[in-house]
Amino acid sequence: MDGVAHKGYGLIRRVFERQLRRGSGGAAVCVYHRGEPVVDLWGGERTDDEPWRDDTVAMCFSTTKGVSSTALHILADRGLVDYDEPVATYWPEFAANGKQAVTVRHVLTHSAGLHRIRSLVDTGDRLLDWEYMAEALAAAAPAYEPGSRHGYHALTYGWLVGEIVRRVSGSDIAAFVHCELATPLSCDGLYIGLPESERGRAANLEPPSLPRPSNPTVRRVEKRIGTQMGKLVSALPGTLNTRRMINALVPRNVEAALYSPAAMDASIPAANGFFTARSLARMYAMLAGGGELEGTRILSRERVAIISEVQRRGRDHVLVMPMDWRLGYHRVFTTRGRVPEAFGHFGFGGSGGWADPSRELSVAFVCNRGSGSPVGDLRIMELGAAAVRAADRVNDRGNEPVQSGLA
Repeated sequence: MDGVAHKGYGLIRRVFERQLRRGSGGAAVCVYHRGEPVVDLWGGERTDDEPWRDDTVAMCFSTTKGVSSTALHILADRGLVDYDEPVATYWPEFAANGKQAVTVRHVLTHSAGLHRIRSLVDTGDRLLDWEYMAEALAAAAPAYEPGSRHGYHALTYGWLVGEIVRRVSGSDIAAFVHCELATPLSCDGLYIGLPESERGRAANLEPPSLPRPSNPTVRRVEKRIGTQMGKLVSALPGTLNTRRMINALVPRNVEAALYSPAAMDASIPAANGFFTARSLARMYAMLAGGGELEGTRILSRERVAIISEVQRRGRDHVLVMPMDWRLGYHRVFTTRGRVPEAFGHFGFGGSGGWADPSRELSVAFVCNRGSGSPVGDLRIMELGAAAVRAADRVNDRGNEPVQSGLA
């Protein structure tokens, strides 16, 4: 393991070190507190014969949604997008098939009724074709009256948000993220898709909990998702509808899209973000700091307050558990319990990133091997709990984060 954990934050270092010992593959964690990096650690294997380095990027699945959502909020902050306007205001073709009243807010809160990925594509290869996916969503009919319920739009969310960004800004979302988020925040590892020039530092992605080096079949992916989600919701009342979940989460032949080199060429703004933990933590540190980091303002403080408010409570129609959807972000899960002011997004495979403005705290974790749950795994929850505990101790002492010395 390499990197730094400053004094007062040693618990995070110890948790991460224990995770590396008990697992395989590689990972990185980064924590910002009060606008300063206090933990920046990495370890394990990037490939079978190469170690994880400080600039290693990993594909982070649904963790990408938090970055894509932030891109849309930049446009809203500039007065170019109104959350309560119909999507068709910006994307006229989208009004087809009864969607004329679907608003941007419906999209951001997973209440547009367009979560059924299998009704849109017959093979995973389609996920790599932006025009096909945008046209398919524009022509689709919602599964329920928009706004009447909320159900996780696991993959469709990305094209919905991304096409709004493209129509309003004139730029594809990958370029928009690079120009409007990564560059001003000095993030060298915040990509949707991955430019060819950066692929030499990408971690090999290992299918969750499957023997190496085989790729997952759809049946195995389905089984893994069902098993993991069953564990997560076993304590909740009601029945887990696995088929509904699979129809929303997993297209047929998904490995053709997500476990192939072609995934780096495409933009899948709900699933194929390539991040370093440091860059992801910097983006969320900006949100935790009220829209500003190191003197660079990305969003107004008022905008951050708006996007962090819970919009949808109750059990998610697809994931079954309550997600407390904000405008593009969900509640934060930790092994310590609820962190009510925090928001972010976790991903299949174990990654995640989040901000807690009440503590001025951000946490990011990326990895190349982990569980098959759509909402991360135990590692990000353990690290989050350790970060909250460390930040609270520093805050209770009334000290500024220490910037020298190892914990």
